[in-house]
Amino acid sequence: MHEHEHGEQHFGAAAQAAEWDARYRERDGAMWSGRPNGRLGAEVAALTPGRALDVGCGEGADAIWLARRGWTVTAIDISEVAMYRAREASHPAGASVEWICGDALQTPFRTGSFDLVSMQYPALPKAAGEAAVRRLLDTVRPGGLLLAVYHDLDDEHREHMKSQGVDPADYVGADDLGRLLGDDFTVELYAVEPRIDPPPGTPHIADVVLRARRR
Repeated sequence: MHEHEHGEQHFGAAAQAAEWDARYRERDGAMWSGRPNGRLGAEVAALTPGRALDVGCGEGADAIWLARRGWTVTAIDISEVAMYRAREASHPAGASVEWICGDALQTPFRTGSFDLVSMQYPALPKAAGEAAVRRLLDTVRPGGLLLAVYHDLDDEHREHMKSQGVDPADYVGADDLGRLLGDDFTVELYAVEPRIDPPPGTPHIADVVLRARRR
C-alpha cells in the first residue's frame, strides 16, 4: 500500500466516524430501539455459543443479547458515541463484551478466530477495497457462520437515501458480499425474508438475508 493510499483510507474512516457521531448526537437518547435485531435471534438462538464478532454494533443491543446467551463477543463500530452508549447499556445488562471503536475493514482481527460473524445492516464502503472485505470474511473459522442482513431496498428508498447524501451503490451489498465468498463458504440461505419485529414506523419491512458457513 502506498503512503497516499493509506492516507486516503484513514481520511475516509475519519470522515465516516465523524458522520456517524453526528448522526448519533442528533438524539439525546438512544437512536435505536435497544432490542436485538429479530433476524439475528431467529438465526442464532439454536446455535451453540462460541466466539462472535458483531460488525457495526451501533449501541450494542445485538452484542449484549449474544453475551447474555453465553457467547464470547467482540463488537466493533466506527462511532465513538455509539460505543459509549453500548458500554453504558452493557453494565445494567450484566453483559461482558469486548468493545472496539474502529473501522471493521481496517482492524486486524486474527484469521479464523470467530464462530459467528454477524453483520446486521452493515455499511461497508466499497472504497475500502475487496481485499479488506475478504480479510473480514477470513475471520470466520472453518465450520463457523457468517450472517449478513440487509434492508431490501426498492427504488423509492434508494432515491430517498440519495437525497439524504447516501448512495447505497457506494457500499458493499448482499450481491457483492455473496460474490466475495467464493469457494470458501457454503451458502445456506440467500433470500428476501420478512423483517422480524421491525421498529414501529420503519419503511423497511423485508430483509435480504445471507447465511453462509465456512468450509
